Amino acid sequence: MPGGMGSSRGIIIIVAVFLFFWAASGFYRVQPDEQGVELLFGRYVKTTQPGLNYWFPAPIGEIQTPKVTLTNQITVGFRGVPNTTNQRDVPQESLMLTGDENIVDVDFVVQWRIREAGDFLFNIRAPEQTVKLAAESAMREVVGQNTLDFVTTGGREVVGQTAQTVLQEILDSYGSGISILEIRVQGANPPPEVIDAFNDVQRANQDQERLRNEATAYRNDIVPRAKGEASRMVENASAEKEKLIREAEGQAQRFDAFYQTYKNDKDVTSRRLYLEAMQEVYSRSDKVIMDENGQGSGVVPYLPLNELRGTRPQGDN
Repeated sequence: MPGGMGSSRGIIIIVAVFLFFWAASGFYRVQPDEQGVELLFGRYVKTTQPGLNYWFPAPIGEIQTPKVTLTNQITVGFRGVPNTTNQRDVPQESLMLTGDENIVDVDFVVQWRIREAGDFLFNIRAPEQTVKLAAESAMREVVGQNTLDFVTTGGREVVGQTAQTVLQEILDSYGSGISILEIRVQGANPPPEVIDAFNDVQRANQDQERLRNEATAYRNDIVPRAKGEASRMVENASAEKEKLIREAEGQAQRFDAFYQTYKNDKDVTSRRLYLEAMQEVYSRSDKVIMDENGQGSGVVPYLPLNELRGTRPQGDN
């Protein structure tokens, strides 16, 4: 009622209800793919995890809930869809100097997520641009430590992994609260102006590698065979050596035995040696045996010498 206690009580009730709903507005829910960032008079206080939480209502407190499971992607050196007609090169980002003082055109993609929402919101300004510039710097550093052949051929994956490590270190030094998931090198080629000459060099290197492999295969084929043949010859020579040594030792022992026998009985030994020598001589020659009883009968014996020698008379047709 105007001018009475009822009006003041009604105002108190209204104020109490307002304060109740104002205080109740401090409850907030953080989704599973988010982190809650609590601010007090605009100043960052702490980060909360998914679930129901409470903080001072506005305008005293403020809540921000950035999505931390969302994978963000930045392209460096090109725009559009990779390896399609919609791709547009950005050479001022992709041209880099290698360790052997060559220029290479490197296109790559950076994938990142928010790791700590509070650091992400308040430690860096323009996070996406910061990640892009830091990624370009990290890639230039890694490319500058390697050769052109390594970057353009089999070293792309290594270059991407190394650049990811360098970029993560840079962002951690900023306290960015960002986690780098992957740096994927889409292409690493010489500039278009020299691509034909580079391809010629690559083909020459491939021919060189092919010839080297063929030579290595031939060497692996011929060297073991040569070693095997040499080993066989050495073994045969060793066997022949052992054989000759054994024969010489046997002959020497036989000679010593003959000599001892000769010393004990010279006549018998001399006669034996004579008989053995005659046996060896007569075994290799033609022999004619004549009967001494036919002598004095007046008949001259006929000896077919030509037939015995295996020849025919010169006048025989």
